[in-house]
Amino acid sequence: MGKYLRKKIIVYIITFILAVTINFFIPRLMPGDPIQSLLSRFSGMEGGREILENQLTLLFNLDQPLWQQYANFWKSVFTLDFGISIIQFPTPVLDIIKRAIVYDLSVLLPAIILSWIVGNKLGAFSGTDKRVDKSTMPFFYFLASSPYFWMAGLVAFFFGVVIGWFPISGAYGSTATPGLNWSFIKDFLHHWFLPFFTMFLVQLGGWAIGMRNMIMYEKSSNYSKYMETLGSSKKLIRKYGFRNGVLPQVTGLALRLGRIVGGAITVQVVFNYPGLGRMLLDAVQNQDYFLMQGIFLTIVTMVLIANFTVDIIYMFIDPRVRLSFTEEV
Repeated sequence: MGKYLRKKIIVYIITFILAVTINFFIPRLMPGDPIQSLLSRFSGMEGGREILENQLTLLFNLDQPLWQQYANFWKSVFTLDFGISIIQFPTPVLDIIKRAIVYDLSVLLPAIILSWIVGNKLGAFSGTDKRVDKSTMPFFYFLASSPYFWMAGLVAFFFGVVIGWFPISGAYGSTATPGLNWSFIKDFLHHWFLPFFTMFLVQLGGWAIGMRNMIMYEKSSNYSKYMETLGSSKKLIRKYGFRNGVLPQVTGLALRLGRIVGGAITVQVVFNYPGLGRMLLDAVQNQDYFLMQGIFLTIVTMVLIANFTVDIIYMFIDPRVRLSFTEEV
């Protein structure tokens, strides 16, 4: 195993340990009592309230010392047993996450992949054509500087309220029955489009600007000037510039994944989309330790795995890293 890969694995292991530790302590530092929050739902049973409170404390292991809870949490990390949700008692946290993560992936994966491809292509074209550059760059800067929640509100208002083309809440209609049939798929895609489109737009601007700047840099390099003197077409120069400029964009994808996932959380809240972001807000508002911990851990794991995958891809597409890797094996 190469030195490059070993270093990356060590960094990700340390990051994961720190993330799990922070994930354990943050909910416990928040004000409020999750048991009292759950007991507030059981009204009219004052006589058995104390007995129920003791039973719930034992059920959630909150009677144990903090170090024991921390050890149990590490055990749950590897067994995927995150306990029982307080706000959806007695549903296991893992079942809630399984239901919600499908909606996250259905929005995040297409938005990330398509915005990266389309944004880089548009940025490369803009960087080699001054007229296109002048007309498109203000739009790209507008998209890139827009907060996710603001863009979500703008998209929801225009396409959902003014024009009325798409619904602005939920993952499917109240009368729809989930299943592999065309009527449900159509209704699902109808609700899915605005959250996807919001994520796509904000990311598109950043990728286009990044690639445009890389193409401008490559145009000033010696090989580009030499190709111009030979009479090479803009398309050919853009092709070679794109190959060199795409490498930093791959690195940028790894660096932005955390921000993208964070943006997805706010977008889900705006559109009331039942992904992990919507569930996380409910968990925070109701002091649901176990659901919070499960969702935080899921998000951190997804980001780390995605970053590690990008690092591996970069190792194969960058000749310098690939050469150093093969020399060390």
